[in-house]
Amino acid sequence: HTVITAVAVINATGNKRVCKAEKTIVEFNPLSDEQIDAYIATGEVWDKAGAYGIQGIGSIFVKRIDGCFFNVAGLPLSLLYHMLCQIGYSIL
Repeated sequence: HTVITAVAVINATGNKRVCKAEKTIVEFNPLSDEQIDAYIATGEVWDKAGAYGIQGIGSIFVKRIDGCFFNVAGLPLSLLYHMLCQIGYSIL
């Protein structure tokens, strides 16, 4: 599964903006039909963009992640932080 999230940051005066994208690849272990059916039965699949919750039960099927975990879970926080720094705003 490949997750790509685009992020745009614009300062309040509009004179600086940064637009970037984060790409994360999630590799799953092979799943049997029984495992797939059991996971669907949990209901976790229904409100997830990739039909799995990497921060929930779906995490037991993940073999490896190449990239930002937070990109898969919702928002690439490290990328956002560095983009904010680029326009002169630091949260630290």
